[in-house]
Amino acid sequence: MAETKKKAKKKAPAPKGAGKKACGVEGCKRAYRAKGFCFFHYRKWRRGEIEGRPRRYHTCGKPDCKKKVAGHGLCQEHFDAWKKSRKGSEAAATAPAEAKPVEAPAA
Repeated sequence: MAETKKKAKKKAPAPKGAGKKACGVEGCKRAYRAKGFCFFHYRKWRRGEIEGRPRRYHTCGKPDCKKKVAGHGLCQEHFDAWKKSRKGSEAAATAPAEAKPVEAPAA
């Protein structure tokens, strides 16, 4: 039968900045890796788990929605709802108005 191999744990990536920089998160003493974070906090930042820091991607402008922006600062779901609501209001605004008779110029 096939032998099962144990997976070796991955080591933390080598620090950048010649070890002179530290992680930007308060209380963390790990070496700098990228974007002002150590490898641990950089991964958290990529997943959007660090509050109070700019997110990796532009996210939807609706509260509590962390989906990626599709258009006009909204995710695809909220953008489609916004577009649908605009179509309804545009139809009402473009309803045919009464035609006004054109007056002949005074001579």
